[in-house]
Amino acid sequence: MKKIICGTEYDTATSTVVHKYTEGYFGDPAGFEETLYVTEGGKYFLYTFGGAESKYPTESIKRMSKATAEAWALAH
Repeated sequence: MKKIICGTEYDTATSTVVHKYTEGYFGDPAGFEETLYVTEGGKYFLYTFGGAESKYPTESIKRMSKATAEAWALAH
C-alpha cells in the first residue's frame, strides 16, 4: 500500500518492516495486523489491516514519530 501524507510518501513495498503484531488467525473476521515500517529516509509508519469485524476493516497507514514507533514496538 502506498499513501502520501503531508507531502511524504509512505510505501509498504519500498520500506523495511521493523515489527509486526497480529491478533487472531487467518480468515478471522475480528483478526487484524499492525506492521511498523521505516522508510529509507528514516520516517516511521504503521500499516493496519484486518477482518470486517476488526478495528481495522480497511487498509490504512498512519505516520509515527520515532519515539512513538519505539514505544509501540515495545508494547507489542
